[in-house]
Amino acid sequence: MAFISAKTIVRVQKDRISEEPDLLAVEEPLQIRLGFGPQDARQQRTLVVTMRTPGNDEELALGYLLAEGIIRSGADVLSCRYCVQDATKQTNDLRVELHPKIELDWSRHERSAVGSAACGLCGKTSIEAVQTLATGPVSQGFRISSQNLFALPDRLREQQRAFTHTGGLHAAALFNADGEILLLREDIGRHNALDKLIGAALWRNWTPASAYGVLVSGRVGYELVQKCWMAGVPLLAALGAPSSLAVEMAEEAGMSLIGFLKETRYNRYTNHKIDF
Repeated sequence: MAFISAKTIVRVQKDRISEEPDLLAVEEPLQIRLGFGPQDARQQRTLVVTMRTPGNDEELALGYLLAEGIIRSGADVLSCRYCVQDATKQTNDLRVELHPKIELDWSRHERSAVGSAACGLCGKTSIEAVQTLATGPVSQGFRISSQNLFALPDRLREQQRAFTHTGGLHAAALFNADGEILLLREDIGRHNALDKLIGAALWRNWTPASAYGVLVSGRVGYELVQKCWMAGVPLLAALGAPSSLAVEMAEEAGMSLIGFLKETRYNRYTNHKIDF
């Protein structure tokens, strides 16, 4: 399933008009269904329909489930496959089979509408309901030098292959103390990009991700902080600005939050006493 679409456009410049080929980021719905319950009484129910860029759908689903507090580790998932006769064929319908021990409180996961690619936690009845999912502050053993932080924006751009073609995708990257980007995921929605990244880390048994930091290509709302908190990420850095609620939640999580990361500077909003 392609994540880039070709389109002929009309390009208007000051002194001429021309038809030219262009590349667009694909946006399509993904329905995530859950199979759950005891082995002798399995049930199936749709959890969410979200707008995303196709690709790494299984990782998106797992990252979303972790952020929602439905799962805690890869052992909580029996299988994750597309809902077609040939389970290897990609569609827009994905089913995640949960371990029989998982108990679901559906009232906590209901949405008032289909989630857009920019939606995040649309339809939540209260911020408090989200905050109660976390089990406590994140582990703060992660250290990275400012020099290694300054190198991250260039390294992120170098690996944003889909963004290079379209200019329309957000990115989330997992990096280590040496400033090396170990994983990177892109999506038209910043929340989806982070879910894909966290899902990929979950598959690799890298969560709780106390030995890594996360870099995102845009701004930071509280829901991105919440996702990183649930994954145990001690440091969240962004090329853009954080919101006031993102800073409040990062402080509650004991997480280091950095914004406006450039090649020569950054702003640290929480954990000011930590020497990177």
